[in-house]
Amino acid sequence: MLNEDILDRHKLYLVAVSGGADSVALLLMMHDGGYRIEAVHCNFHLRGKEADRDEHFVVDLCSRLGVRLHRVHFDTREYAELHKQSIETAARNLRYAYFSNLCRDIGAEAIVVAHHRDDNVETVLMNLVRGTGLNGMSGIRAVNSNVLRPLLGVSRKEIEDYLSRRGQDYVTDSTNLETDATRNKFRLEVMPLLATINPSVARSIDTTSRHLQEAGAIVDWALGQMTGQVLTKDVGGIDIIDTQKLLQLPSPKYLLNHICSLYGFTPQQTDVVFQMMGNGTKGKAIASPTHEIAAEKSRLLIAPSSVLPQPLRIPMEGRYVFGNGHICVESVSTSSPDFSIERSPNVACLDSSTVTFPLTIRQWHDGDRFTPFGMKGSKLVSDYLTDRKKNYFERRRQLVVEDAKGTILWLVGERTSEKCRVAAETREVIRIEAPSGSPKGE
Repeated sequence: MLNEDILDRHKLYLVAVSGGADSVALLLMMHDGGYRIEAVHCNFHLRGKEADRDEHFVVDLCSRLGVRLHRVHFDTREYAELHKQSIETAARNLRYAYFSNLCRDIGAEAIVVAHHRDDNVETVLMNLVRGTGLNGMSGIRAVNSNVLRPLLGVSRKEIEDYLSRRGQDYVTDSTNLETDATRNKFRLEVMPLLATINPSVARSIDTTSRHLQEAGAIVDWALGQMTGQVLTKDVGGIDIIDTQKLLQLPSPKYLLNHICSLYGFTPQQTDVVFQMMGNGTKGKAIASPTHEIAAEKSRLLIAPSSVLPQPLRIPMEGRYVFGNGHICVESVSTSSPDFSIERSPNVACLDSSTVTFPLTIRQWHDGDRFTPFGMKGSKLVSDYLTDRKKNYFERRRQLVVEDAKGTILWLVGERTSEKCRVAAETREVIRIEAPSGSPKGE
């Protein structure tokens, strides 16, 4: 009954055992099959004495089989409340996080769980009712990273018949007999109703999900190929999607959703991004938990989320913490034999007679103007950045240093002000060194 194609008798496996029919059968099959196994049981403290009964049952079973058992207790309700999750989601997150850590600690190859064909069918139907795509209709996979499901091709009835032949008892979760949980409604009401139309409905749905998994493998391959055609990674820390190429490929919105999902964006956010791409929206970014995406001309820009530093007041010369680095301000005499005007984009040399403390380093604002080195008239910082072909994220990260009079002395990493230029008659220079992570000139 086990799918032995995904197992290896020479490797150690961690078997999740709840005490129910499915996990008990899995434990027995792997034990009898000569596999190297250790068991793990989670007590979520959700069903009072019944949960303790399940734990004692698993302890006795593993002791009789001579299988090492790991046990863990969770305060699931408190975790769910703390993380604003449903009880079901909290329990799943808790157990799989623990399984993964334990698997690593004992040197196990993978975690083996007892999902079977009926679980897969219920999952497919639930996804269909909620609204889903190809992956959702493909159901549960036998191999998913370090989680294996060797009973996925076996029905619940076949499992119960197997245990009956062996004379092996098991525990029953009373909540599985109630219809107030969504999955239980499908199990106890929807599936029996569908079986009146087609007695083999479970097998038919399971077969369909397997076909869709095969089709999904082809789609995944095609998505990978097309992603490589439109996505250029790490251009100055920014990934770029060529929207002109994207629109020439089959189902551009589907492809965009795939790419955006790699950066943590939801399908709903992808819909907004697609609209931004179509109407040329500028100056707006959409954020996922890890990245931001912005539309610009014929491309989409994707950058890691970052916290922009707060403005820093610099009352006098010295070394100051700024963002993830330091900003250094010092006086240098031009008569020093070692003096020379540095050309590093993160260093500015200004005539001290033109600088009035305190200084401030901050992000630029709309309406900011400065007189770029080599020019006579002032210019909007926004126009300067546009002329320099800075993209959305480069513009947003741009810093300026201004003095007490509100004069912008330096567009950090770009250009100093003509008003502060070091001339032949300059006797003392204010040297400012910005953090190495500040925007750099091209």
